[in-house]
Amino acid sequence: MLDYRSLSVARPLVSVYSEKSEKVADVSIPLPFVFKAPIRPDLVNDVHVSMSKNARQPYCVSKAAGHQTSAESWGTGRAVARIPRVRGGGTHRSGQGAFGNMCRGGRMFAPTKPWRRWHRRVNLRQRRAAAAAAVAAAGVPALVQARGHIIEKVPEMPLVVSDKVQEITKTKQAVIFLRRIKAWSDVLKVYKSQRLRAGVGKMRNRRRLQRKGPLIIYHKDQGLTKAFRNIPGVEMLSVNKLNLLKLAPGGHLGRFIIWTQSAFERLDALFGSWKTPSKEKKNFNLPQPKMANTDLSRLLKCDEIRKVLRAPNKRVVRATRKLNPLTNSRAMLRLNPFAAVLKRKAVLDQQRKNNLRALALAEKRGIKLPESDPAVKAQKLREKRAKSIKLAVSKKPKKAPVKKTPPPPPKKKADKAKAAPKK
Repeated sequence: MLDYRSLSVARPLVSVYSEKSEKVADVSIPLPFVFKAPIRPDLVNDVHVSMSKNARQPYCVSKAAGHQTSAESWGTGRAVARIPRVRGGGTHRSGQGAFGNMCRGGRMFAPTKPWRRWHRRVNLRQRRAAAAAAVAAAGVPALVQARGHIIEKVPEMPLVVSDKVQEITKTKQAVIFLRRIKAWSDVLKVYKSQRLRAGVGKMRNRRRLQRKGPLIIYHKDQGLTKAFRNIPGVEMLSVNKLNLLKLAPGGHLGRFIIWTQSAFERLDALFGSWKTPSKEKKNFNLPQPKMANTDLSRLLKCDEIRKVLRAPNKRVVRATRKLNPLTNSRAMLRLNPFAAVLKRKAVLDQQRKNNLRALALAEKRGIKLPESDPAVKAQKLREKRAKSIKLAVSKKPKKAPVKKTPPPPPKKKADKAKAAPKK
């Protein structure tokens, strides 16, 4: 089976760069198999949403909030609402509505409770597949740039540096390293993006906002975390504790990751491949992609596939229209062929009634209708037909009357008994 991948994934070897941004001679690492994992933004987003809920802290309003006053309804008949009202006098508060969610100083509707289901359980296989997809996306330069990272001058993607970076203990050395590796422009983007939050979160310990910078994944912490922790946007993560919330912040694929050599070499042992299972994770193989070749236009134009395909079916099957027989004469004739006769008979009957009505009105008013009038023509035609029928009946020969023979007399019971044979 052919495996067509992007250029960044198809490259078999990855170069290692020193802390001075120089290629380490005779050191190149084979690309870990996890970078061939299927990139699933839908899976990463779903897992990220569920995992991010696990850091929430329960909150609720006080149980007594809105009910810390003595109030009672005045009842009906006072031309005021039936809401409970504060007792007493001598102050503006007396007589004001209380307790209701529409009242000033009242409780909220459906007060929040602390036993809400705050956290979400995520399947282990889903978390592992999402982490593999996030690592694979971090090796595609187009996805990293689409996420907003500035990597135009970065020498290579994925970017692997020597393990001497883990020994950096001073922030000044860390800044020099980022400048040499051409990753400082991504940190400057973070500096420029620092701003105040536009909302109520300013009062809830979420006052400032800033973009995400590069993520440094290491194997052993020999002072690395203390050196880089004060640089805005830069985050550190151990390769043994890969967290999707940092690999794909906000559920968006394509984080700019700087790998140390030892961490990069551990990826094969952590994730395994399609055939060999992981050595660190129990019962885990890399997810198999649904399509080996994602070049759909090439697949559709491939001669080997076109030979096997059948000819396209151009026959159009239209849905049958159900016609109303009361408004459609063809549908009625299909159901009842005699309907045409009945319809014609109804038309002729109506014409006959109209003609008779016209003759009666003319006779009543003493008006003589012209010979060309349809009523006069119809009357003459009826008279002519009546004469012809009468003439035909008179010429018809009369039949001789047929004599009816009387029925035989009924037999008596005695005669029936004699006629019966003896046993």
